[in-house]
Amino acid sequence: MDSMQAPGPTPAIEESPEPEIEESPEYVRTSLGAAIALGFSPGAFYRDARAYCVNLLLTYGDGCRANCAYCGLSRSRAGEYTDKSFIRVKWPVVRVSEVAERIGEIGDSAGSRGEVEVRRVCISMVTHPRAAADVVRVAMAIRSRSDVPISGLLTPTTLARSDLEAMKNAGIDRIGIAVDAATQGIFDVLRGHGVRGPHRWESYWKALAEAVEVFGRWMVGCHLIAGLGETEQEMAGAIQMAHDMGVVTHLFAFYPEHGSAMECHERPSLESYRRIQLARYLINEGIARCEDFSFDGGGTITGYGIPRDKLESVVGLGLPFITSGCPGKHGELGCNRPYANERPGEPIRNYPFPPDEQDIEEIRAQLGLSM
Repeated sequence: MDSMQAPGPTPAIEESPEPEIEESPEYVRTSLGAAIALGFSPGAFYRDARAYCVNLLLTYGDGCRANCAYCGLSRSRAGEYTDKSFIRVKWPVVRVSEVAERIGEIGDSAGSRGEVEVRRVCISMVTHPRAAADVVRVAMAIRSRSDVPISGLLTPTTLARSDLEAMKNAGIDRIGIAVDAATQGIFDVLRGHGVRGPHRWESYWKALAEAVEVFGRWMVGCHLIAGLGETEQEMAGAIQMAHDMGVVTHLFAFYPEHGSAMECHERPSLESYRRIQLARYLINEGIARCEDFSFDGGGTITGYGIPRDKLESVVGLGLPFITSGCPGKHGELGCNRPYANERPGEPIRNYPFPPDEQDIEEIRAQLGLSM
């Protein structure tokens, strides 16, 4: 019989390490504009605009729990959450530590890196039970490397007053809350019961009031989107209501997101948006009140209740048509969101830089003031 060799020990099978889960607070998604500004993605901006705010979006494997009809991140939109676009562009996933390091480097070498400048960081929640606490963790990571001002864009549905206080203690100096819809009826249809979503109009306005108590008047912003179905009169009323609370309005123009429930909804006309931008500026600057305005039977603004020469002077400044966002450390425009309301090459709705003389003339014509 042939001799048989006793088998040796079974070699150990090396187990592959579990892939790291790219979730907050260790990871965030960053806007394409911020990724370009920080050097994470290649690209350039139309008309040589610059993105001064690093917009960060918390990210989770199970995504956002909300279902807003116009949002690219809504849970009912087809596809993997990390593949979903937001404001019509991809938001690449990056490590928070790398973002903090890059912001610190830019701050440490300000003036020697060409046009790169970070004036503000904005950390945005999604509707997720871990999000409020993770805003604090991400803010602390940024603050450990830089003194750049930090905002929090918050979702009241998963927020408590204690979260606001924790955010302030972590170095966040301003708060934004995206109410988006100008009326309760539109809010309910597009964000609440109408889409089986968790958001409630009352909780959003309550959170704005609490944020003012914690952070102070004019340190809180209310995002509103023109073109969701409201009249200009209703939008002006919402802006006035926020202003009377000590809240600044940050205005957007609706732009349909492919694959969302509102992908076929029309954008507001440029003429209508210009009228609303001017209304926002006059109200926020205390120049006029909504009650001073005149409207036609369809709720379109026909007058602002101030002399024509004063109105002409305000338009000539160009300021009402620049992006309304949180400021930088010295009061300059910090969050300018280049081309978030249009594609490069289209008529600019929110200017990410001061409009030039030709821009002002076009704006005057759009407002019917060119005569």
